[in-house]
Parts: sequence; structure tokens; C-alpha cells
Amino acid sequence: MGTYARRLLCAIVLGALLAAPAGAVETSASSAVLIEQSSGRVLYAQNADEERLIASITKIMTAVTALEHGDVERAYTVIAQDMAEGSSMYLRPGDVLRLEELLYGLMLVSGNDAALAVARCVSGSVEAFVELMNETAGRLGMTHSHFANPNGLDQQGHYSSARDMAVLAAYALENQDFRRIASTASITIGERYLVNHNKLLRMCEGCIGVKTGFTKAAGRTLVSAAARGGMTLVCATLNDGNDWNDHMALLDYGFATYHMETAVPAGRVLASTLVREGTEVSVPLAAAEDLRYPLAEGEKLTVVARVPLSVSAPVVPGQTVGEVCAYLEGEEVAKVELMAAAPSAKKEEKAPLVHWWDRAF
Repeated sequence: MGTYARRLLCAIVLGALLAAPAGAVETSASSAVLIEQSSGRVLYAQNADEERLIASITKIMTAVTALEHGDVERAYTVIAQDMAEGSSMYLRPGDVLRLEELLYGLMLVSGNDAALAVARCVSGSVEAFVELMNETAGRLGMTHSHFANPNGLDQQGHYSSARDMAVLAAYALENQDFRRIASTASITIGERYLVNHNKLLRMCEGCIGVKTGFTKAAGRTLVSAAARGGMTLVCATLNDGNDWNDHMALLDYGFATYHMETAVPAGRVLASTLVREGTEVSVPLAAAEDLRYPLAEGEKLTVVARVPLSVSAPVVPGQTVGEVCAYLEGEEVAKVELMAAAPSAKKEEKAPLVHWWDRAF
């Protein structure tokens, strides 16, 4: 499991403890959540773990799975079985498109046909691709989710929660290809001119995606993300008839109430450790990256460095030696690695002293 996935799992556990009061803002949604993208901190939650139909926001998982397991340059020939009801990219059997082009049709115009084509392009069959989707959900700790298809059409065994979808989107935005596609307002693919259905790209300051959805049974579903002032927030709502306005209100609330605090900047030396049998007695240890966390007014982080008393030589710059952790209200909320900021080679063993008479006899 990657570093970011581990952070998200930690955030899921802490979310209920450190979420903003439910009365801070109101929505029309059956379920809603607002999180900070890099830390996963929950800033607002309303029935966040309730399992519901999710419609086409499913395609966030479809895109992530395709980007992680497929080749965006791979060409795919559309077949009749890719045709599907509902929103469409208007593919025709015999069309040849690259996986990347299909992903634009998936994310911008929510093509149900594009979703089936993506699945077969990557895995050879829809069933095998859905298995990959559920593997990704398990890896990200999406315990209130299960996927039965790649397009989000209503089907038994196909559901998620607002929290899980926000966690998924936060993870997806770490992928620069996903971020680029989801934030594209419009694009021409061959003869097709595709316009992104996500109105928030034009309505909301700093919006960078990500996906709309609707079926009669699921209602309107929406996942959005926006970046302002060095902080990225992700919002998810399920069954929300006023989702555009609710998302703008939630995002505005998050940016107005929280700021991103840098407790320790990357490169700052925080500690040192002894080096056994090294040319240097000790080496300084610095933060490998910024230790950052979103805070509301009045909140304060406590920083603790965890390092071993000593390490064995040789030590090279950049080598991981311990970690620095941030605590909020007694709970560990973030951590980054401490790395050696200077080298210490291994001492050379001295050759035994040889006298002239030892050589002579």
C-alpha cells in the first residue's frame, strides 16, 4: 500500500473525531462530506458512511483503475457490446480510439459506452475490470463500497458512500493524468466535440473537477474538488437536488474556516542520531517533505520527532532515519519521514602493524 493510501486510511479512522460540527452548514443531500485532499481530514460530514446508489460518479473509479492498469496510448476497436443506455460518447462499432480518448469521453460527457470500452480495452472483459475496481476500493479502505459495473447504472451490489467517494477522488487527484482529464472543460476527439458536464468548472473558484452523476433511483450525485490558497478540498454529495449550490457553499465554508498549516517545512533539521562505527559521530536529520495539516482558528499542532538513538554506518544523505509526527488534541494526524541530511561513511579497519622481523622470518 502506498504512502498516500495509508494516510487516507488514517484519515478515515480520525474523521469522525475531528470533523466539523454538523450544524456548521446545511445541504439538501441525503449524504454529504467535505475533506481536505492531502490529509483526508473531514471538515464536514452528514450521513457520510450511508451506503447508497452513486450513478456516474462511479466513473472516477473507472478512470483511476484504467490509468493504473492500462496504457493510455493503447488503441481499442469499439464493438457492439460497448453500446449502452443513458449518457453516451456516441461510439459506433468499428471506431478505433486510444484509451486516453475514451477516458475523456468517460469523464467529460459521462459516456456509458466509453466506460464499457475502457473496461475491455484495459482488462479484456468488463468482469475482469470490475474485479480491479473492487481491489482498488479495498486498498483505499473504502469499506462502504462495492462496484458491479464501470458506468454506474443501477445494479444490485453497486453502491458507495459519500466519504468513500471523497476518499477515492482525493486519491485520484494525486494522478496527474486523472487531474488533467477531469479538469478539462472541453476537447475535440476526432469528429466529437466534448464539453464537460461539470458546471462547477465554470461556476466555482478554483474548481479542478471531478464528476457528475444521475439516475432516477440514485438521484443527483456529485463529487467536486477545488484548490485555493495552497489547499485542495474535495466534496461529495449523494441524492442532492441542489448539488451545484450545495457544493459551492460547502467549498466556500471549508476555505473560509480552515487554512493549511505547515508545522515543519521540508529540509528543516529537527534532530540528530549517533552513528556506530562511522566517520562522523552523528548525522543531522531533516524533514523529507512538508508536514502540513488543515486547521481551524484556535487549533494548534504539537510536533514530535521519533528517531533511534543510533544507526550503523554507512549513512547516506536522503536515507530514512525516523519520522516526525503532528498531533491535534492528542491524536496523531500527520507524519513525514526524517532523512539523513549529511553522510557518515564506515570507518576503515586499521591493518595490523607488521614489524620488519615478522617479514624477515
